[in-house]
Amino acid sequence: MKYTKTLLLSGIILVSAFAKAQSLEKEIKAVESKVIEWRRDFHQNPELGNREFKTAEKIAAHLKSLGMEVQTGIAFTGVVGILKGKRPGKVLALRADIDALPVEERADLPFKSTAKGTYRGNEVPVMHACGHDTHIAILMGVAEVLAKNNDFAGTVKFIFQPAEEGAPPGEEGGAELMVKEGVLKNPDVDAIFGLHIGAGQDVGTIAYKPGGIMAASQSFEINVKGKQSHGSTPWTSIDPIMASVKIIDGLQTIISRESPLTQEAAVLSIGKINAGVRSNIIPESAQIIGTLRTLDYNMQAMINKRMQEMVPAIAAAYRAEATIDIAKGYPITYNHLDLTAQMLPSMEKAAGKDNVKLIKAITGAEDFSFFQKEVPGVYFFLGGKTPGDKNAAPHHTPDFYIDESGLLLGVKTFVQMTTDYLGS
Repeated sequence: MKYTKTLLLSGIILVSAFAKAQSLEKEIKAVESKVIEWRRDFHQNPELGNREFKTAEKIAAHLKSLGMEVQTGIAFTGVVGILKGKRPGKVLALRADIDALPVEERADLPFKSTAKGTYRGNEVPVMHACGHDTHIAILMGVAEVLAKNNDFAGTVKFIFQPAEEGAPPGEEGGAELMVKEGVLKNPDVDAIFGLHIGAGQDVGTIAYKPGGIMAASQSFEINVKGKQSHGSTPWTSIDPIMASVKIIDGLQTIISRESPLTQEAAVLSIGKINAGVRSNIIPESAQIIGTLRTLDYNMQAMINKRMQEMVPAIAAAYRAEATIDIAKGYPITYNHLDLTAQMLPSMEKAAGKDNVKLIKAITGAEDFSFFQKEVPGVYFFLGGKTPGDKNAAPHHTPDFYIDESGLLLGVKTFVQMTTDYLGS
């Protein structure tokens, strides 16, 4: 009799779990049209970092309509929604970035952006050229599904973060400022999950990597001082342009000859050189601006040290003077090893095991890393490319395009990871 009762109870539990899963699946599918509608609205009305005022208003209004406790004005324009489960438990944060870029859209879409903004004192076109509009819409969809299905133990914090692409000059912003202002406290977050849409990754797939998945990013500025002279008599000058060329050449040898690239990748790129006003004047000064990407903190420290040693030394060899300033930048986006292993089955349940791909680290950077320095985190990539498309435009370009049929998997994956992490 006892055995029969046990079997009966087990059967009831299985049926109940199956019914709950079916109901959740139905809720996820039902929100797809809203997610696409939200995404198009945000895409057509993008705002630059620390200026996402209307974006934040729309997010806050949605979260309030779901009955959540909503906090606004965090790190200027950040929004946080707090959803409590039916029982006490752990606190999980889900994050979406909300800012756009100073890029003019070329894609021929009915919801194409024609918005303008101010960047470095100039009026510029504004576009969601990195897919943050999809991130907002996905997380709003997740919030709606979980608000209707909060039969879990614990709390979910929905973090909508401004200025992931960097704060305007002279301002703080992004994940670092949100952390500083206590976004991971009250209630204290135990873990955090984030995603990024991939314009070059097939719809229906998820890409992940334990450990370092994205690089630490540092910008640097080099100022070279020489002696101005007429271009016809270079021997009366100290040529800062020639010294700059040799500095740039020398910096690349730190990567190609001094960095253990079989251990981790490292990239040093020059993005801007500014010197001179006309063809027959050797100028007095030159400026070099670039970026360094690293996936290992020891390598980062070594490369920084060698840059600081090499720049003034090379300049001196050409009788010039040079200084270098290396910004702190973004840390490595580091997926907690145990947490990633714990959540991998959830990703596979959401997408199907064959659609979850282990990848190599990439040298892009993400300020989600500031959250991961404080609490264990998992960051993954969601496919946004139409299968078979051979000419998908890269992120941060005027032709950037996302296949919206991939957004539902983002909702489904976040919901699956959340319910599995918090349990019932």
